[in-house]
Amino acid sequence: MLTSSFAEFAGRADYSLLEALQPDPQATADGSDHRPRQVRSGHYVPVTPTPLPDPQYVAHSTALFAELGLSEALAHDAAFRRFFSGDSSVATGPMRPYGWATGYALSIYGTEYIQQCPFGTGNGYGDGRAISVFEGLFNGQRWELQLKGGGPTPYCRGADGRAVLRSSVREFLAQELMHALGVPTSRSLTLYVSHAETVRRPWYAPHSSSFDPDVMVDNPAAITTRVAPSFLRVGQLELFGRRARSQAHPAALRELQQITEHLIDRNYRTEINAALPLEQQVLELARLFRGRLTALVAHWMRVGYCQGNFNSDNCAAGGTTLDYGPFGFCELFEPRFQPWTGGGEHFCFFNQPAAAEANYGMFISALRPLLEGNSAALEQLEQLREGFAGAMALALEAMWAAKLGLPHYDTELVQQLLQLLVNARADYTVFFRKLCAIPESVEALKPSFYVPCSSELDAQLQTWLARWRRQLVDPAAAAAAMRRVNPAITWREWLVAPAYEQAAAGDIRLIQELQAVFRDPYAEPPAELAATYDRLRPREFFNAGGVSHYSCSS
Repeated sequence: MLTSSFAEFAGRADYSLLEALQPDPQATADGSDHRPRQVRSGHYVPVTPTPLPDPQYVAHSTALFAELGLSEALAHDAAFRRFFSGDSSVATGPMRPYGWATGYALSIYGTEYIQQCPFGTGNGYGDGRAISVFEGLFNGQRWELQLKGGGPTPYCRGADGRAVLRSSVREFLAQELMHALGVPTSRSLTLYVSHAETVRRPWYAPHSSSFDPDVMVDNPAAITTRVAPSFLRVGQLELFGRRARSQAHPAALRELQQITEHLIDRNYRTEINAALPLEQQVLELARLFRGRLTALVAHWMRVGYCQGNFNSDNCAAGGTTLDYGPFGFCELFEPRFQPWTGGGEHFCFFNQPAAAEANYGMFISALRPLLEGNSAALEQLEQLREGFAGAMALALEAMWAAKLGLPHYDTELVQQLLQLLVNARADYTVFFRKLCAIPESVEALKPSFYVPCSSELDAQLQTWLARWRRQLVDPAAAAAAMRRVNPAITWREWLVAPAYEQAAAGDIRLIQELQAVFRDPYAEPPAELAATYDRLRPREFFNAGGVSHYSCSS
């Protein structure tokens, strides 16, 4: 039976985070807390979102509505639309009339930072415009629903707490594409826009080749609702781990224990026995998170995804993809691909395993105070940390073997191929999809190359191809398996940009088309869609500001 009314939806409410964790003792009771300030203790701050004026429907996820047992008509229901465009005054029944924002710490490649906190203490860094507004049970599964762009919170660092339509469309579409690709991710529920409220952000002029934004642009304000089993981050555990280590206040260690136990309850309880002593549960958590994080990054590498800004605060402690900001998908194969102008090579495509290892190290550091005095447990925790690189390597080897349809990983074969892809200027997605046909000749692969190959490179590719084919045990079975892990369709920024540009003018048809195309990215698209979506990036979109590279202006 589908949930078809807002009142029925309200009946799903079940706020485990608000019940299990501690509010900031200095917070207001009604959630009227929108100015930047220090939050020195507690796990969350009650905050009311700031409603969008005259919210208009842009999109909803048919797939997620079905998973949650929601009638699609709810996306157009007046109260539902108001609630998920920031108006918590419509909350009814067991719903809370406020949302909550959380603080977290920041680490970049294992180095702790507090400079991004406006107070220089680390107590003002956290959800600046992300406000969770609902937690409940749907078909036996617990989900948290969070507004992106819901207005300022105490962590807003002086910003307006809004998100522009451009970034909201990107996040909405990307989350659902990643889910369809089989990559663990937060999900998209709804997207609403206000044409009555605009926000000003630096961006790129039309046809700009500037590295940094070169104009200020007014864009409609929007709110997308993202959904996950929890939004707990490595940076959150870090914040409480730092406070416990420094004994920042008398309850610091207890708050660390509470948020760790809550993480286990929300994301790992089916795999961790609640009857185990705390120390054993913590070790199991560290082991399981390592497995999830290495698997996640291997998925990213498989589909060509580059997170762009993989700090610890953008690393979900449940092992899913979170925070689609300056992300991108690799088209022209380049191991150093990095779409974000502020990211640097350290967060580039092929450096993501190293960034993940650094984030895992900070996760381990946050857990250590809970094992203080238990030398055996601390030693096991350290062994898990030291074993990350090996676990990551195994996950990547399995991924490359799967992409190539091989019964086992062949280091030399893979390394040779990656160098050939760079030399041939190959499109990452198109090349591997063409390879799924198990071609005998390099000619079948040439539609994936951005420039003609030399005769020498042709010969090298042909030699590699013959060697690879000899390793396939059952070519037909390998082809079928390869088509299940090498998508036919990928994210191409130059095809997505027109969708958010048209939506700003009130035309959402291209967003709907992209939703349909992204729904089944492993299926061969029909000819009329393939002509648009299954092709190489045109020359004019190389070195194009806002398409080939972009800032984090969102």
